[in-house]
Amino acid sequence: MVQSKFQQAIIYGKTATADPAIKALYAKKATAGQSAFNVAVADFFNAPNIQEIDISAYTGQVGSLIRVRATDDFNVADVFVHITNADGSLVEEGAALLQSNGVDWVYTATKQNDSFAGDKITVTVTDIPRNTTVEEKAM
Repeated sequence: MVQSKFQQAIIYGKTATADPAIKALYAKKATAGQSAFNVAVADFFNAPNIQEIDISAYTGQVGSLIRVRATDDFNVADVFVHITNADGSLVEEGAALLQSNGVDWVYTATKQNDSFAGDKITVTVTDIPRNTTVEEKAM
């Protein structure tokens, strides 16, 4: 299992550094004695973290906000928010937008949700190697 994961990391590192744009991102993070390849391989092994899901500004109204604080050892690529009713039916879903501080992502509600008691907010955070972390929060 460990050997297989390491092989996957090596393949990812080679693929990532073959793309000039991604290689440049990893090269910026490299310190003395490291290469972009080394940083990419390390990134492959680390999934992003969800520090906080703040639903205090979510009122069920169009335009209300859900804030997610997400970090990664390298870079969070995207944050996706999924809102379901207590019965499991989908209310809405979509991408959150990165804020200027570089760690907060904000999702803006696009659908009216009149009865959000018992609803569930599911947040999926993904990094560049496509590692994901999922967390749910009940309303």
